[in-house]
Amino acid sequence: MTPLELDTGNTAWILTSAALVLLMTPGLALFYGGMVRAKSVLNMMMMSFGALALVSILWVLYGYSMAFGNDIGAGLLGNPMEFIGLRGLMEDTDAGLPAMAFVAFQAVFAIITVALISGAIADRAKFSTWMIFSGIWASLVYFPVAHWVFDFTLTDDADVVTHTGGWIANNLAAIDFAGGTAVHINAGVAGLALSIVLGKRLGWRRDPMRPHNLTLVMVGAGLLWFGWFGFNAGSAVAANNTASVVWVNTMVATGAASLAWLLMERFREGRATSLGGASGVVAGLVAITPSCSSVSPIGAIIVGALAGVFCQLAISLKYRFGFDDSLDVVGVHLIGGLWGTLAVGFLATADAPAAVDGLFYGGGLDQLWRQAVGAVAVLVYSFVLTLIIGFALHKTLGFRVSEEEERAGIDGSEHAETAYDLGWLTSTLRGTSLGSYRPSEDIEVTNDQEVKA
Repeated sequence: MTPLELDTGNTAWILTSAALVLLMTPGLALFYGGMVRAKSVLNMMMMSFGALALVSILWVLYGYSMAFGNDIGAGLLGNPMEFIGLRGLMEDTDAGLPAMAFVAFQAVFAIITVALISGAIADRAKFSTWMIFSGIWASLVYFPVAHWVFDFTLTDDADVVTHTGGWIANNLAAIDFAGGTAVHINAGVAGLALSIVLGKRLGWRRDPMRPHNLTLVMVGAGLLWFGWFGFNAGSAVAANNTASVVWVNTMVATGAASLAWLLMERFREGRATSLGGASGVVAGLVAITPSCSSVSPIGAIIVGALAGVFCQLAISLKYRFGFDDSLDVVGVHLIGGLWGTLAVGFLATADAPAAVDGLFYGGGLDQLWRQAVGAVAVLVYSFVLTLIIGFALHKTLGFRVSEEEERAGIDGSEHAETAYDLGWLTSTLRGTSLGSYRPSEDIEVTNDQEVKA
């Protein structure tokens, strides 16, 4: 590879986008961590960080090859041996872009997809079993589905096929620009399956299970919104007009969804909440992900606004059907992903970079049925495989902590830590009520950091 073959602008944008998407996983950890009770926050955050650590290794070993290796059968799976250990990719370029830049960008998609599932089983899952599940699920579910959706068939200048990709992207020709099916429907329905396997939290629908720190939730939502510009606009795989259109569509859809969620709260419950505003942000980001290259900015506003409405209504489905999806992974990611994927069939316009017309722009039902088939295929595959994996681990290793450990707090039992260590404070109060306690009157902090009464 010579310097003249490398497009440094595109390379810089893809690597920057990869870093932005990587930041989304710690952002998700903050978002989820703030939503659980104080006794579970570390475990919740560790599930995201554990996925980050594990999936990054699996991606290098064989995940990239399974997702983007040459197809070995009916568009279902890439050759896991073709790029094993990223063999042969350190000197490779594709149209001026280093192969390793694309490897890095797609790796962070795999990571956050696994991490998203954890919100459905908050407060009750063994960390060790979660880590084993993460590795198996990424290998059997995400890597193949990424091949279906993201791996495109390539031809040379003579129109000879040089690489064969997945069936949804090529044979079905469904549009999923940045992961409505592969990421959000995939993770959302997996969360549903795992919530069924693990069962309901102790005290569900009886005890208050309010978010313990809404400040963390808001910070996490802000980081997700920031990182999502890499998620969506980076999927153009170039610093070009498509990336620019996608960036604007992502911004306005998210704003519209947050406003719609707040309006729904105001109408239904009499007040708009910070949790609702943050949840609306995520709902809008989810819904615009598959459709951001195919709709106009006005279409993006419609996609986002309806996502805010649909997802706000959908979070009550768990009470109707009796599954304990702790942090509304199903209501936001599954429903938002379904709506965003189907929205392409309704609101796509040929003026947008994807250059297809949906039903409302004179395109008929052609694109809509393709979107529906792709969404249902991923949904069914992920749900069935996740149930099998989850039940197998639950019956062998045990996926849920004991009742005693759940009541005491999963942070202590799984990690021997607590997020908020106030022991020093309670030990110095000596019976003094917090209402009348004044630190300046009773505590002297010495140079060696000892606290004395």
